Amino acid sequence: MTGTLELYEGAFWRDPYPAFSVLRAEAPAHEVHLPDGSAWIITRYADVRSALTDPRFSKDWRYTLPPEARADAPANPLPMMILMDPPGHTRLRKLVSRSFTARRMAELRPQVRRYAEELLDALPAGDQVDLMAHYASLLPVRVICELLGIPETDREQFSAWTRTMLDETSQAESQAASGEMSAYFGRLVEVKRAQPDDALLSALVEVSDDGDRLSAEELVAMAMLLLIAGHETTVNLIGNGTFGLLTHPDQLAMLRERSDLLGAAVEEFLRWDAPVQSPPVRFLSEDVEIGEVTVPAGAIVMLSLAAANRDPEQFPDPDELKIDRDTSGQVAFGYGLHFCLGAQLARIEGQEAFAALLARFPDISLAVEPEELVHRRSTLVRGLTELPVRLSPAPV
Repeated sequence: MTGTLELYEGAFWRDPYPAFSVLRAEAPAHEVHLPDGSAWIITRYADVRSALTDPRFSKDWRYTLPPEARADAPANPLPMMILMDPPGHTRLRKLVSRSFTARRMAELRPQVRRYAEELLDALPAGDQVDLMAHYASLLPVRVICELLGIPETDREQFSAWTRTMLDETSQAESQAASGEMSAYFGRLVEVKRAQPDDALLSALVEVSDDGDRLSAEELVAMAMLLLIAGHETTVNLIGNGTFGLLTHPDQLAMLRERSDLLGAAVEEFLRWDAPVQSPPVRFLSEDVEIGEVTVPAGAIVMLSLAAANRDPEQFPDPDELKIDRDTSGQVAFGYGLHFCLGAQLARIEGQEAFAALLARFPDISLAVEPEELVHRRSTLVRGLTELPVRLSPAPV
């Protein structure tokens, strides 16, 4: 039956969850064929969560090579923490955690609130507006650029770079965007080294542990990771969550009436339509038994966070949006060693974004039929290209 499913094509992009439901019911792991080659996808909650902590699910692409070819093959040229196993990952995460603190994130909350209110001030009340372009995409990039210390005049370029790198574009386009972003951060690191400020990038330049410091390449890779992950996760959290509320009026009414549910609502948005559909792929260091299926050594594996968060074995009535449900254990931010470093910041941004939006425009509604909306074509992120809304009731 799997062969008849549309996976990563056609109607799948609009709504992947029926396909994930079939995959979960059929078997714990499936081999799928993508434009770039074959991969295995894991969709059940227990299996995804287990794999996220299993060292056999490696970040080292060289496991796809024959054993005799691995020693001479280069590691990933970009020393990005999310693409590394211990001990390299452990070292980088320890250094970064010294600056990427809970206190630093919490101190950003008033700034996030101010940015949200400024963006909402600029929206034309009563008119139709694309909320993705004018709110969901702008707020996170402002926040992460403020956190890193990126000059305001340079911020507009980052959304275009990240979209090109993550969506279904050509390899040449993706590599070009990555190269441009890398070169930009290389220059900015040198500026911060010469003229330090209070922002996170300067702190990362200075951070050390027993004399160990981030190299220039590691600083650039870390800045890119924080920008891409910090921006994309929250853009899609705001977009997907708003879409969820506008297509579930009972939940929208409940949130309007009970502001104490805001934190729980953000967790439910993360579970119900996870902003990160699948994290970067893993590579199996040896054969792995998943239930009755053997996934072979060298396999490329996708761990579907989106499918895991809709598993009825973990979350009753998983396809229903319930902002007051118990979302304990949802894996939208991953689990284990690679749990998202910026999860707290994303939650703060989501809470402030929805609080400000619903306070300013309580009568917000979709300006088109839900079926007309278009989702991005990406195996990594799950989000809308546009979200046309009316900020007050349509004229009678």
